[in-house]
Amino acid sequence: MRAVALCAGVLLVLSGTSDARSPVTPDGWVGTWGGAAAAGVGEGYANYSIRNVVHTSVGGSAVRVRLSNRFGTRPAVLGRVSIAVAAASDSPAAVDGTMRGVTFGGADSITIPAGAEVLSDQVRLRVPRDGNLLVSTYTPVATGPVTYHGLATQTSFFTRDGDVALETSGASYDERTSAWHYVSGVDVRGSGAGGTVVAFGDSITDGAGATSGANRRWPDLLADRLGGRLGVVNSGISGNRMLLDGGGFGINALARFDSDVLDVTGARTVILLEGINDIQQTPHQTDPTAIIAAYRQFIGQAHARGIRVVGGTVLPFKGWQVYDPTLEATRQALNTFIRASGEFDAVVDFDAVMRDAADPLVMRAEYDSGDHLHPNDAGYQAMANAVDLSKL
Repeated sequence: MRAVALCAGVLLVLSGTSDARSPVTPDGWVGTWGGAAAAGVGEGYANYSIRNVVHTSVGGSAVRVRLSNRFGTRPAVLGRVSIAVAAASDSPAAVDGTMRGVTFGGADSITIPAGAEVLSDQVRLRVPRDGNLLVSTYTPVATGPVTYHGLATQTSFFTRDGDVALETSGASYDERTSAWHYVSGVDVRGSGAGGTVVAFGDSITDGAGATSGANRRWPDLLADRLGGRLGVVNSGISGNRMLLDGGGFGINALARFDSDVLDVTGARTVILLEGINDIQQTPHQTDPTAIIAAYRQFIGQAHARGIRVVGGTVLPFKGWQVYDPTLEATRQALNTFIRASGEFDAVVDFDAVMRDAADPLVMRAEYDSGDHLHPNDAGYQAMANAVDLSKL
């Protein structure tokens, strides 16, 4: 696909192209879904089964899951783990014949050390592209704070009544949650995809403002456009900052870049969209050179792993609660660096796509979720459409 000129509102191409069909994973594994670990919650869920609903970007003939205790303070015991194809996006029921137990080195259970993540054995399962999977965990005892991703924009399910991880009907899952617990990634094999695109960012990448359960985050919509040629993993965390930790909003982006980008299975390209929270959250970062220095670290670390870097300009936010001219000047300086530095492999100009023609400091009304910071479904579609697929 050809590059589109900036005046048309999308992409500046700053270096050579790559073939989106050429595989970069010699063993055939690619990431199909991700939910970056953000924080720890509670003191553990003794005798709970949790059924996480996750959405695939590519399909395959085998699957494996990544489970996280990154924010745990002591070992987390998972007595059983399962995976299945979901019968519907708003139900804990599995498609008949798809329920599979997940093992770890051949064992049905796994104890994850504090701060660690584990990768399961592969499971033979026909995984659909652009479909939903159920990743269920049973925890027999409470083992301290549970690692979770708070803004799933998706309903998942749980029960306090013991081990029903392998239950196909889902009838026992009588409670709901808007977060993902323990599960942080899903890989597939046999998809034919040429690698994985990682969307790295904050709430705008995480999907704040999108319709819950509809998979209208811009990385989901990008995956729809790719049609299975590449996996897409969403490593956005709402409230995340580049330079400071954010409590429930994840550790700073520099600290999580290894686990949430560089270590993603099959990663070949990262799309970076960070910085607005450093600018608008308290304490405000009004020195753009500090944010730019962090961007240069992202670029250098990704290139050292052979990963292409696409820089996304920061969206307009005039009308948001704390907006003022000083913060706007910082955003403009950051966007000038992203557009003009020549340090990225390509740039997707989200700002140009999303801004109002009459007042370029404001998000277009038809793309605004209503808070003047986060897009709605139409805005996320416009962002996904802005990405030149040939540069991934």
